[in-house]
Amino acid sequence: MTGERDRVIDAPDIDAVIFDMDSVVSDTASIHAMAWKHLFDQYLKQRARQNGEPFQPFDADSDYRRYLDGKPRYDGVKSFLESRGISLPYGNPTDAPDRETVCGLGNRKDRYFLDHLRERPPKAFPSSVKFIRDVRARGVRTAVISSSQNCADILEAAGVGDLFDVKVDGVDVGKLGLKGKPDPAILLEAAKRLGVEPSRAMGIEVTLAGVEAGYRGGFGLVVGVDMTGQGERLKERGAHLVVHDLGDLVINRGSHSAETAASAAEDLPSALDRREEIAQLIESSVPVVFLDYDGTLTRIVDKPPQALLPEETRETMVRLMACCPVVIMSGRDLNDVRNMVGIEGLVYAGSHGFDIAGPQGPYPDQGRGQQFLPALDGAEAELKRMLEDIPGVWVERKRFAVAVHYRGMEDRYMGELEHRVNKVYEQHPELRRSTGKKIFELRPDVDWDKGKALLWLLETFELHSSPVIPLYIGDDLTDEDAFQAIRDRGIGIVVGQPPHRTAARYMLQDPAEVKAFLDFLAALLERGAQ
Repeated sequence: MTGERDRVIDAPDIDAVIFDMDSVVSDTASIHAMAWKHLFDQYLKQRARQNGEPFQPFDADSDYRRYLDGKPRYDGVKSFLESRGISLPYGNPTDAPDRETVCGLGNRKDRYFLDHLRERPPKAFPSSVKFIRDVRARGVRTAVISSSQNCADILEAAGVGDLFDVKVDGVDVGKLGLKGKPDPAILLEAAKRLGVEPSRAMGIEVTLAGVEAGYRGGFGLVVGVDMTGQGERLKERGAHLVVHDLGDLVINRGSHSAETAASAAEDLPSALDRREEIAQLIESSVPVVFLDYDGTLTRIVDKPPQALLPEETRETMVRLMACCPVVIMSGRDLNDVRNMVGIEGLVYAGSHGFDIAGPQGPYPDQGRGQQFLPALDGAEAELKRMLEDIPGVWVERKRFAVAVHYRGMEDRYMGELEHRVNKVYEQHPELRRSTGKKIFELRPDVDWDKGKALLWLLETFELHSSPVIPLYIGDDLTDEDAFQAIRDRGIGIVVGQPPHRTAARYMLQDPAEVKAFLDFLAALLERGAQ
């Protein structure tokens, strides 16, 4: 593709898009180029005087693109100096900016960059912002990557910090020892934090090294943004598509097969309208019913302790549990959700499945989150200290998560809140940041979620007498892991009309309809038991 307007990409298997910040999201590449030119022209003039050599200035276009763009700062210094036959000691990242080492020059460039940034605040490209909002509205998750250690400040200054679920920047590069592009390490780290396989993600890059990194990382779709007339070279490095501007691009997720389609909730049939169809699906099977709590069994409220289970719903659940296994699976702490439901004999999975207990007590073979408790303790203390001055925000410590609730916060504080949460998150690479309805959470960064906990419980129940069919009802983004886990073997029902696309098969409008559906299910199973 070479810049045709409104070109639609059919990409049903793309669940996430990863954006390079510089020149794709914001106009910071030009500021970087100015800072590099300031640094190298000054340094090269000094060397020319000392050695009696002719001065060859730094080219802010070709030299920047060839040796620096997209690379970690010190790698860029080393790459450009080598192109001029100059070898310097590497030094140490703590080197003062006036030291004649690779790190010293890199730190001097950062000082110049910040000076230029203050003189010329960055702006986000309007077409890119529109595109990002569009893909998010279609249920696609987003991440931003940058080799700059100033990424968070740039995003905040440009007013786009809230458009990304995940950020991987120069701070992470240094902390995790990630290699610079064309190595795909930074892109792969972003995909990991998003919880998607690279083959199900799109990378959008402007540099040759960035495009090559996406190709080498096995990303499902690599888009090159051609801003300098090098479209053919971007294709040669692995770009599947090339555009001149993200305004040229529209993603149509299309559809998978009927069994695997991700849909907007409003397009799904009502589970109440399809009761006969659902009755046929569970005929001659043992249903195992998994229920989220907040937003599913109870309405979302400003303060979680006020989310009380209606007594009529509790009575229906008692009827249902007499006919089949019932599991409450919540992001709440185990003891918290158990106390809120108040029904003996259920299985409760708290903390998104990290903490599970049944009528006989805790389930064996758990402990996945134990080693993360010190990191969670530290994150809790830091969040409470850093967020205490933002009105309407409160920090809740769960056993295996730290939640930041902002339902009572004014929207104008959103950028500052996310900036501070990310600051804490960046200090704890062993934790994962997730989002939900007016909430950020830091959880253990392990391959475990509601979907994996559901499958583990199905094996643990050891129901061998008849085929088992899992049925999951939930309303939030974290419930999508469960819908995905059972989409080929069970029944997923999403509650409400969440902004993300869903892998559920049916929908219910609200907790009142959930109660009505559970009444139907209990009556159906009671008749079958007679």
